Amino acid sequence: DRKKLHTAPVGQVFRLRPFHVLVATGGGYAGYRKYEDYKLEQLEKRGIEVPVRLASEWEVALYKSVPTRLLSRAWGRLNQVELPTWLRKPVYSLYIWTFGVNMKEAAVEDLHHYRNLSEFFRRKLKPQARPVCCVHSVISPSDGKILNFGQVKNCEVEQVKGVTYSLESFLGPRISTEEMHFSQAPPGNSFQQQLVTKDGNELYHCVIYLAPGDYHCFHSPTDWTVSHRRHFPGSLMSVNPGVARWIKELFCHNERVVLTGDWKHGFFSLTAVGATNVGSIRIYFDQDLHTNSPSYSKGSYNDFSFISNNNKEGIPMRKGEHLGEFNLGSTIVLIFEAPKDFKFNLKAGQKIRFGEALGSL
Repeated sequence: DRKKLHTAPVGQVFRLRPFHVLVATGGGYAGYRKYEDYKLEQLEKRGIEVPVRLASEWEVALYKSVPTRLLSRAWGRLNQVELPTWLRKPVYSLYIWTFGVNMKEAAVEDLHHYRNLSEFFRRKLKPQARPVCCVHSVISPSDGKILNFGQVKNCEVEQVKGVTYSLESFLGPRISTEEMHFSQAPPGNSFQQQLVTKDGNELYHCVIYLAPGDYHCFHSPTDWTVSHRRHFPGSLMSVNPGVARWIKELFCHNERVVLTGDWKHGFFSLTAVGATNVGSIRIYFDQDLHTNSPSYSKGSYNDFSFISNNNKEGIPMRKGEHLGEFNLGSTIVLIFEAPKDFKFNLKAGQKIRFGEALGSL
């Protein structure tokens, strides 16, 4: 009464394909990095200073070889798929539980209202949920975590403590003085000195990381005029604090949109940095901007001027005014000129919300 057992050749059962190898290797490496990030977070909570260990060239090359741009475009399309009404609450509830989203602040708390993930990510807040500070001139443009802040020194900016990137690589070549209304700096000056337009001023920076559970819109951090946009197509690597501590010049590798202009103290810029699954960066007044597009090549950049014959000043922005949005969460970098007595009212690693003061004079 024994039954015959049919078996396949061992080679057919254990046949490995390139896709399987890529998924297994990438998934294993991603899991390893998550575990390393978790250990670093635990050390930081205990007040132990974490030593800096930068990625080697081959590690960066391996990470950049992952098709994050393609995956991010696929994620964007998935976010646009309309969910059945009965499925919306379970899906959004899982996301809320995973990332600690506070739906009591949302303008619409009913989860059935959001037809797809994209609408849920871009949810608006109740008007009173984020009061804008009226006392200080520079506020946080978004919710998030303060990664670093301070003066820019030697044309280098810190993305996290001990890990820097080049100011010129990040912003790109200086924009013409005619367009920016700035005084002509001597040609021998450094890139940093050319951005400082007034005697007695310094250049400052502030880096804000938006986690997936944070409010995804960003706003104008001060009263200023936007005169120029520079779009850098690039990689879409993760920008969480663990990776920012690991990869030098991470923000220079990734796709980003640099808005430059001036405020009452001189030069002012806001940069929205893309990340994995955040290929979509939207600037509300810039309809010509298309991020994570296959038509752009890495290593290039494209400029757009908001100054024209019909508009000699640019785009005026009021403090707290809606400026743009991310698809999931990423990083905002502010680089601006201010008098030497400007002081940040921040601590590295602290949580901050849109509308709260960053610093004061």
